[in-house]
Amino acid sequence: MIERKFVSEKVREFQIQEFISQTLKNIGHSTTTVQRTPLGEKIVIKAARPGLVVGRKGENIKKLTLTLKKRFNFENPQIEIEEVEKPLLDAQIVAERIASSIERFGIQRFKGIAHKTLQEVTDAGGRGIEIKISGKVPSKRAKSWRFSKGYLKKSGEANITGIKKAHATSLLKSGIVGIQVRIMSPDLKLPDDVDLKKEEPTVEEPKKPEEKKEEPKKKTRSKKTK
Repeated sequence: MIERKFVSEKVREFQIQEFISQTLKNIGHSTTTVQRTPLGEKIVIKAARPGLVVGRKGENIKKLTLTLKKRFNFENPQIEIEEVEKPLLDAQIVAERIASSIERFGIQRFKGIAHKTLQEVTDAGGRGIEIKISGKVPSKRAKSWRFSKGYLKKSGEANITGIKKAHATSLLKSGIVGIQVRIMSPDLKLPDDVDLKKEEPTVEEPKKPEEKKEEPKKKTRSKKTK
């Protein structure tokens, strides 16, 4: 019984995340987490542009709160919005930007969109990025295109913990195009990283020549002449 309860809670949490990601599409939505508190459910939304999520005088937040109450039977949902400090290093935001750009400018410009994104992410400090675009691109036959730049770890523990992965879809007349993004953050410490300490050059001051001390002159007695 307990296992079923945990599974149902995880399924419900996944449904909430999918609903919010679809509602906040093209706004720079990153992640959504659901926390249970004594006062009710707390939903934390991370986005690149919190102002668009809140809306004018909080209209969007009010609508989202009412929808969550009716759709997921929440009693008192509390929505908290956090701003993503570096949106170009967030894989989900980058994937959504690529998807919206393809929908806006057309699939014929997918190469230019991908190369521009690679440059922007590396300029923002990303150590490596990989973009995969799959679908009828640009012909009628489905293909998969891969774009990469920098250094990206694909195996080991660093691939699990330090590589940010995300998926997004772009709806076109020819069909759905899938976008997969992987970004290696600059803060990731690899086991083969070596820090070299720079030795500071030491400047020796020239030694001053030692001053010779003059020995006191011996007084010579003058012989008296007879």
